Amino acid sequence: MEEKLYKAMGSAGAANLAIGICILAGGIASGIILIVSGARLLKNKSKIMF
Repeated sequence: MEEKLYKAMGSAGAANLAIGICILAGGIASGIILIVSGARLLKNKSKIMF
């Protein structure tokens, strides 16, 4: 019984680590995209006429 629990905890820990790395990479990528698009908007702000 304890061995099953030990294996399950190991699998859950590895899965959590893998998911965390994927979420971190996605967050960094989306942050870079937002910074770049914001810089483009500020750069072209003077070209907009209302």
